[in-house]
Amino acid sequence: MPFQLRDEAGASRSVAYLLMGAGPFMLVTGVILPEKRTIGGVLTFVTLTFLLCGAGALCRWRPEKVPSVFWLIAPFFGIGMVTVLNLATRDASTGAQLFYLWPVLYAANFLSRVVNYLTVALVSAGNAAVVFPLLGANRGVSDWASLTVAMLLTTVVVWSLRGRNERLREVLETQAYADPLTGVANRRSFDGELARAVEKSHRTGEPVALMTLDIDYFKKINDSWGHGIGDQALQVVANALREVAAGRDDVVGRLGGDEFVMLMRTDRLGARRAADDLRTVVTETGGSLPCGPPGLSIGIAVLPDHAGTAVELGAASDAALYEAKEGGRGRTAMAHPPSPRHNVDQLPSPSVTGA
Repeated sequence: MPFQLRDEAGASRSVAYLLMGAGPFMLVTGVILPEKRTIGGVLTFVTLTFLLCGAGALCRWRPEKVPSVFWLIAPFFGIGMVTVLNLATRDASTGAQLFYLWPVLYAANFLSRVVNYLTVALVSAGNAAVVFPLLGANRGVSDWASLTVAMLLTTVVVWSLRGRNERLREVLETQAYADPLTGVANRRSFDGELARAVEKSHRTGEPVALMTLDIDYFKKINDSWGHGIGDQALQVVANALREVAAGRDDVVGRLGGDEFVMLMRTDRLGARRAADDLRTVVTETGGSLPCGPPGLSIGIAVLPDHAGTAVELGAASDAALYEAKEGGRGRTAMAHPPSPRHNVDQLPSPSVTGA
């Protein structure tokens, strides 16, 4: 999006510090330093000082009270404020023009590339409106060109650093939430996805299926062929799960060891079909392994058929997996519906016999 805001909390603090710093600065430059003062001028600058400090305090400690659009127009407000103050004080010095650095840095840190270009263009225009009338054409051209180039280079550098920081953050997030061997979600990430899927299912009424599986005799594969082949078997299963997880919201995870899970927005029939497809893909892609295609034991549970919460769904799927193993491995087992809960008040009273 061309005007998308990034990090509203950081943007609100940046605006707050600008306003709370601009207030005292305006008091010093407009009231204390000038040799000649007028009552009207003093009142104006004092009023503006309190307004800026109050607005800064609001942005810092009550940002939710500020309309969101303000964070998008903040750099333009800053440009206008700097330009008006420089014209009002007839100050075209380098120090005064450096205040344009704030809107440039703000836009480069929190706003899109389109807004960055617009900010630099408006800074250049604002600077031209100050230096040309006050310094004249010859000297004004030099100051205007220097400041424009400096602000443009600042934008490019900060934007590049921001992009590098975002890429690094994406890498760190991937490392934090993905299993390093297979690339699927780790337990921490999957638990969060499961909780969100169950919550959504309660709102919409759509079923959610949880498939829990592990590789049959995985320890034997490691002992017979080495851990390298065992890792390849894990990768074959993970890739097959990713291929079968065709739904937009389907999630594949590795809980640890040779245990995998797949979260699907489907019913019992769809989950059973996915289990059959998974075995087919593993057989086709795992034939090149020295140990042959790894066998799978699979347990399936569906919400709301077998559980009502994320914890219950995980327990039901685990129980189905245990049943598949007990039945001879290489099987798919569906969880059983939970036993009905009886109200104690509705239970029949025990018969009382006489002595």
